[in-house]
Amino acid sequence: METANNWTEIIAEKDARIAELEMLVKFYEEQFRLSKHRQFGPSSEKGTLPGQLGLFDEVEKEADLQKNEPELEEITYARRKRIGKRKDDLSVLPVETVEHTLPEEERVCPECGGMLHEMGHDTRRELVIIPPQVKVVEHRRAVLSCRNCEKNGDHVPIVKAEMPKPLISGSLASPSAVAHIITQKYVQHIPLYRQEQDWKRQGVRLSRQTMANWVIRCSEDWLLPIYERMKAILLTQDVLHADESTVQVLREPGKTAVSNSYMWLYRTSGDTKRQIVLFEYQPSRSSTHPRQFLKGFRGFLHTDGYAAYHTLPGVTVVGCWVHMRRKFEDALKAIPNCERAVSSANDAVRRIGLLFHLEEQWESLTPEERYKLRLEKSKPLAEAFFGWLQTLTVLPKTAMGKAVHYALEQREWLMNVYLDGRTELSNNRAENAVRPFALGRKNWLFCNAVKGAISSSVVYSIIETAKANGLLPFEYMKFLLETVPSTSVGELDALLPWGEAIPEKCRMPFTKENA
Repeated sequence: METANNWTEIIAEKDARIAELEMLVKFYEEQFRLSKHRQFGPSSEKGTLPGQLGLFDEVEKEADLQKNEPELEEITYARRKRIGKRKDDLSVLPVETVEHTLPEEERVCPECGGMLHEMGHDTRRELVIIPPQVKVVEHRRAVLSCRNCEKNGDHVPIVKAEMPKPLISGSLASPSAVAHIITQKYVQHIPLYRQEQDWKRQGVRLSRQTMANWVIRCSEDWLLPIYERMKAILLTQDVLHADESTVQVLREPGKTAVSNSYMWLYRTSGDTKRQIVLFEYQPSRSSTHPRQFLKGFRGFLHTDGYAAYHTLPGVTVVGCWVHMRRKFEDALKAIPNCERAVSSANDAVRRIGLLFHLEEQWESLTPEERYKLRLEKSKPLAEAFFGWLQTLTVLPKTAMGKAVHYALEQREWLMNVYLDGRTELSNNRAENAVRPFALGRKNWLFCNAVKGAISSSVVYSIIETAKANGLLPFEYMKFLLETVPSTSVGELDALLPWGEAIPEKCRMPFTKENA
């Protein structure tokens, strides 16, 4: 009897061990499939920007030798719509006409010898690029004195003509030069060391240190007041989005060069006419930073699942359903192809997709109409989804187990989207706004010092807010650097991206396609 009991215990231990090993094998198989998908599979997110790895083969990837140019396509199919699109695309550009004709002595008919006359024209168009030109502008100010006082008086008055104030005293910096450097780095993601080489090719020795000093000085002296004014307006809104991304600062007190600092992002919601996108540099990911930045804000805040936002006073956090859906998409990728269609992960992705499908149908509605429809049609589906998740039996360490745990843990904040019609199911608005910074970081890699990181946050804020309001980054930055030095604090509102003082040249040349 005792021997039988021993054997029973041994068999039970072996069964438990086998079950543990089977679970471990399943976990490793999932991780292998996920790793393989991340390395070789397409991204599930639409609209993501390519990384540096795609830059070298971009021409080969994008080229389609079988596809005709638009002009040939128009002739072949005679599509009026395509012709209209071509004209619309070029309507904002200046046109220079080059006439090609025959001299008088050659206007002779080859058949009868009579004079030829012009019966019409053949026309073709081509795009011509005019490279940027660098020149020196020398400001000479007239200094005047009185001849009579020089001869007869005890005092000679000196009168000087008006002259624009320098952007940086004792410097070659001009609004256009600094705006060019800023847009090259923060819009085109071209690091200063590469800009230094480009200046050299144009015959100008302008070091990266000088360019960095120009950007920091202009950020502190002229752009920061605009940033602070936009922040004050941002905090008066009812609905905001927030996100954060890492950045390395080499010379940061108390931290190693390889440690992470953070660029926090805050932006207005989609129903706001005046879009504001603000970055803030901070050395850590502590909840004290959004608490301090959003001091005075009372309303809805869209975020991912990061717990630092959940304790902000007076703030109702709205969770991101897209962020949660990615967990189930990862779980789906970890399942063998033959099992995906009938898996719980596939069912979860389908259920979440129904909610987004409804949102697409309600996109043009007012917040009040959207709120009522959400309560009637969308909220019951969301509640049924969470109820269904609670019935599932999943292993906690698997991708599906982690997805279910995350969804149930975030349920409170995910369901807050049903509190107001102005809220959104996702935090994609913030993620899309932080993406240009993440792409630029792949090129310039790090900030050298804290001052540079702070100035970068201010410049990125001005640039991204300008883009969000349909302004050309270079023209708007140049306009600010020309105007702010002679503008009082009370007049700054007119210089904001939607302000009445913005000249027409700063506005994006809208077409039917991007209007």
